[in-house]
Amino acid sequence: MTEYTIFPNAPIVEAILDIRVKLPGDITLTDLLPFHDSIKQRFATKKERKFLKGGFALLPEPRATVDDSGTDGYFFESSSEKKVVQARLDGFTFNKLKPYERWNLFRDEARELWNVYFEATHPTEILRIALRYINRIEVPLPLGDFSEYILTNPQVAPGLPQGVGQFFMHLVLRNNDIGADANIVETMDKATSENKLPLILDIDVWRKVQYTDNNEAMWDEFERLRNFKNDIFFKSTTEKAKELFK
Repeated sequence: MTEYTIFPNAPIVEAILDIRVKLPGDITLTDLLPFHDSIKQRFATKKERKFLKGGFALLPEPRATVDDSGTDGYFFESSSEKKVVQARLDGFTFNKLKPYERWNLFRDEARELWNVYFEATHPTEILRIALRYINRIEVPLPLGDFSEYILTNPQVAPGLPQGVGQFFMHLVLRNNDIGADANIVETMDKATSENKLPLILDIDVWRKVQYTDNNEAMWDEFERLRNFKNDIFFKSTTEKAKELFK
């Protein structure tokens, strides 16, 4: 197994572990509340999670439509520890905001909370698992070329002005070895007052699964997703970028 460098100043601003499920047909929002009772001491704040449903109408004139379709779950927050748990009618999510410490700590807490969610809702099927890491890499200005720091980057054709004021790039990579996909989004934020340019590297790796119980193998799958995510991050960033994280 590949060993990855652990950086004291890692650029991770948010780490997300997500599990999508199918619940029994009689499960309602009320059935999610015992989950909160079990974790209330750590995640005291409860907020409803709203979902939106959009569409497009042609008559009487073309227009986009967005409906506030209701509540499909809850956010439970620990503001002091910068953590959020989502319990929904279609799944479970654990979010950890900066500072992010270690994978083992993040995974183990997510697993503990997932076990509580599983016992509260008894999913009939686990359908999809995902890891998402949002990185904010602040590089010093002036910047000659994105490839000084990120190797997966937008290329401007020779002969055109090379000064890029903004960009948004989305790639989907397939890893056939583990049957997983990665959504990679790159963009940039406004320069900071310290004359640094924030480059956003958002890596979302996921795969479809089919478990009918709380299977140990699912966590082996998460380890493979984590390795896939790390491959993308470490192979997409240069040594010059990695110096910023030390």
